[in-house]
Amino acid sequence: MTDLAEIWVYLAREPLAALTATLLAWLAALRVQRGLGRHPLANPVLIAVALLAGGLLATGIEYRDYFTGAQFVHFLLGPATVALAIPLHRHFASVRKSAIAILLSVGLGGAFAAAAGVGIALAFGAAPEVAASLAPRSVTTPVAMGIAERIGGLPSLTAVVVILSGITGAALGPLVLNLVRVRDWRARGLAIGTASHGIGTARALSVDATAGAFSGLAMGLNAIASALLVPLLWRLWAG
Repeated sequence: MTDLAEIWVYLAREPLAALTATLLAWLAALRVQRGLGRHPLANPVLIAVALLAGGLLATGIEYRDYFTGAQFVHFLLGPATVALAIPLHRHFASVRKSAIAILLSVGLGGAFAAAAGVGIALAFGAAPEVAASLAPRSVTTPVAMGIAERIGGLPSLTAVVVILSGITGAALGPLVLNLVRVRDWRARGLAIGTASHGIGTARALSVDATAGAFSGLAMGLNAIASALLVPLLWRLWAG
């Protein structure tokens, strides 16, 4: 009850225009997605971000001022992430049977994603800090920013790349998996979660509970493995 009272005091004190705009943008994005037949390319996160960014640019509102009122949504990210344990618990027996395959899939997928990001940056002659910023591009945003800062990258650039990677993976991932005829929901979930972290996991959950459970597991395992190994491997490579 004390926590609820504090939340109410916060909502009563802070300007609610930004929070209202965020919710309206999300509802509009969902309506657009339904209008397009829930096509994978009609990703509601991308649509909502575009609407909010356009609104801020048109009105001249600073992002800092917008975030002051909208940060309550940001606060809910923590409970939403913890809630991913629910579908995972429901499919724990299946997860236990596939433990070795899961570890191998997430490990190889995460390593390839990091190597691809760094390789592309170096191929185009990017500065070392840009390459470092792309190394954790498939890891969930808070962890990726921490990794980038630790290895000399630019956390703000990493955040942008991670979000774009998540949106791209959520939009194109199902199409690619259909193209290569991956039908097993467990494999599809692992692929989406490893490559597209939270945004991809949200997409997987909206399609199939099993895919969502395995996607959430892949997102968590990839974040842990990347946080432990990427700084070490980067130090060995750069040194």
